[in-house]
Amino acid sequence: MGNQRFWEQDKWTWSILWGLMLLEFIGVVVIVKIYIQPVYKEWLGSSLYGGMLVGPTIAILLLTALYLWGIKGKGGWGEAGVRAFQRSEWKRMVLWGIVLMVAGTILIFLTAQIGNDVDNAKTDSLKESMSGINIILALLSAAVLSPLYEEIFYRGFVYRFLRVRLGVGVGLVASALIFTAAHYPTTNAMPVNFVDGLVFAWLYEKSGSIWPGVIVHGLLNAISILAVVSS
Repeated sequence: MGNQRFWEQDKWTWSILWGLMLLEFIGVVVIVKIYIQPVYKEWLGSSLYGGMLVGPTIAILLLTALYLWGIKGKGGWGEAGVRAFQRSEWKRMVLWGIVLMVAGTILIFLTAQIGNDVDNAKTDSLKESMSGINIILALLSAAVLSPLYEEIFYRGFVYRFLRVRLGVGVGLVASALIFTAAHYPTTNAMPVNFVDGLVFAWLYEKSGSIWPGVIVHGLLNAISILAVVSS
């Protein structure tokens, strides 16, 4: 587990949190996903490639802002959980990875019973443009890039910030809700996103590192991509 100070204090302020939340929900959810993504699609002539380019755009925006406002001069990326973790965490990662796969399957089945479609724009675009290179690009985007920037931002910064000030319980739930809302407009995956957000934050809580969450997150996303490919 991380040292005592790590979970008791940080150098961030509420203005940093609110600034980054405005960037997330106005700059990313509204401007990038609603207005810029269609431009990418038209520019590249492909909804798949347009969607893939959104990932690096979001990563650059969020991580650059986090670095300038919350990391630079405040202790480095280690303050956002980019730290080594103990070997014993592998057992926890395997356990919670299995739990999330089972929970995700159950949630998808249950929500399908009330008319929630399993597929979404992302899976549809991959199915329409199935090829070896596209599968590799989808895996790099969903299983490498997304887990890395999302765990640094939502767990390394958001969860730690809320946890330090409001406690573990509020930090877990609030950070998972923010993580879920940030996935709009992909609404059919939101129940799974919420449960994932809880578990990824818990892995961070127990290890003091974002890497266990990155690894489990990446493996789950890779399995999801391969399931789409094989369906």
